[in-house]
Amino acid sequence: MPRHRLHRILFIALGVFVLFLIGAGVTWYLNPAPGALTLSRASFSDLKGWAMSDPRPALAAFQRSCQVLAAKPDHEAMGTYGGTLADWRQACDAAQKADPGKARAFFATWFAPVAVTAGRVEQGRFTGYYEPEINGSRTRHGAFQIPVYGKPDDLIQADLGAFRPTLAGERIAGRLDGMKLVPYAARAEIAAHGLRHAAVLFFTDDKVELFFLHIQGSGRVTFPDGSSARVAYAAQNGQPYTAVGKTLIARGVPKDGMSLQVIRAWLKAHPADADAVMNADASYVFFSEEPVGDPALGAKGAEGVPLTPKASLAVDTRLHGLGTPFFVAGPAPLGRLLIAQDIGGAIRGVIRGDVYFGYGEQAENQAGTMNQTGRFYALLPKPVVERLARAGTLR
Repeated sequence: MPRHRLHRILFIALGVFVLFLIGAGVTWYLNPAPGALTLSRASFSDLKGWAMSDPRPALAAFQRSCQVLAAKPDHEAMGTYGGTLADWRQACDAAQKADPGKARAFFATWFAPVAVTAGRVEQGRFTGYYEPEINGSRTRHGAFQIPVYGKPDDLIQADLGAFRPTLAGERIAGRLDGMKLVPYAARAEIAAHGLRHAAVLFFTDDKVELFFLHIQGSGRVTFPDGSSARVAYAAQNGQPYTAVGKTLIARGVPKDGMSLQVIRAWLKAHPADADAVMNADASYVFFSEEPVGDPALGAKGAEGVPLTPKASLAVDTRLHGLGTPFFVAGPAPLGRLLIAQDIGGAIRGVIRGDVYFGYGEQAENQAGTMNQTGRFYALLPKPVVERLARAGTLR
């Protein structure tokens, strides 16, 4: 081959390679991968929608969080960046006396907003959950053949953060086999063989509706005599959670428009395949039965307080402290102040949240179609923000 042709080919190849690198760089710049948790200074004027939002439900939710926080030691950390509970005492004391009509002024007085980003990524995903209702019977008869289990007495749960601070927020569960901790039974095994070590709270008549109760984590049960009770989260088998939507997409169901309603309709329309799809999620939730109490509130979340519709948020507690107020800026129903009071198997990441919508058909419709992006702002006590600034933690 003539030398000039070889040079020309090499020149073209080099040009293509350079264009590829430029394209990859532009793609990386426009679509950066999520990085580590990063905190930046912000003001309330930066919180798009703050002035138009109604923070009164969040104030009521925060007051309930403070009642739980009051019983904990001063040195306990509020997530990885929120200081300790000692830093929150004054704000919590003031919250108990705050006038709901001046809720915005209360938060502006005691807190300063901090933008939470994942490296260069400024927006994250926010979904919704709700409190479903299922039918129940105290006895096994007719259509009521599916057991709803309480927490097994051989289930062992461990907070790894108690053993190693770097694992704060990480939990495992299993059972003892001799002196060895082994994984607990997965959903498929429990569905097929039941559980000898767990009490049956009641029997239900629809495995799909029970599956959604497992996904939501709590709900309500109605019995044939018209009485009802809360079905509250008690424990989980420690197996990994797999979103059923991903399983259906892998089976060819279109990704666009995927929602709780689409998933339910598919499972009902494909009874022969429903078990395999549901069992692809190895996670299994155990419950406790409690009085309904205030019907306007939800069951207790992971923090131990009843959830407030459109004011309670599930977050990743490996990073964020329960009880922390967050303003999520985004299109409705975002653009509101929420209090971190719960966790979820799929809620992992710096800018990731699950908004609690409450009970009933409207709540289900809103939660089932909720999948939006928004910006995340933590409201921290002002002394904590000042300390972060002195330490050079804030950008």
